[in-house]
Amino acid sequence: MTINQPTALQLTINIAQQTLTVYNQQNAIAHYSVSTAKNGIGSQQDSGCTPLGQHVIAEKIGADAPSYAVFIGRVPTGEIYDAELGLLNPERDWILSRILWLSGLEEGVNKGSNSQGGCDTYQRYIYIHGTPDSEPMGIPLSHGCVRMRNQDIVELFEQVNEGTMITIIAE
Repeated sequence: MTINQPTALQLTINIAQQTLTVYNQQNAIAHYSVSTAKNGIGSQQDSGCTPLGQHVIAEKIGADAPSYAVFIGRVPTGEIYDAELGLLNPERDWILSRILWLSGLEEGVNKGSNSQGGCDTYQRYIYIHGTPDSEPMGIPLSHGCVRMRNQDIVELFEQVNEGTMITIIAE
């Protein structure tokens, strides 16, 4: 994992409000509606929860992919999501358009392990990513990741760099 020079931008994800806010210094410059984990807040491996705390964008994936490109294992499948593809594959957890792969910065909280076992955001494959437009925002429904509208994740992806700081708060 290579971390590039961070931008002046910082992101805050508020789980209670289901929002992602982009800050330039102390000024909020953009707000997005998101969907965090259906299972709530947590950092343990296989919990299906969204982790709290200080994170960094470890990897940006999909820069040249079209909007609605489908990713499996962080690799584009060549498919472009539409409602028909969604109906043909109702069991898939769609990861679309862009991926911002997060890495925790707090040992024992969202990095490494603790007394309950693994709690590493990066090893848990926690991303900010696009999701089908039919999926609601503002409601916790993900499997741990932070879901965004496709046009929103494409816009956000262009603003941030690997190394951009992210704080995930409960409220």
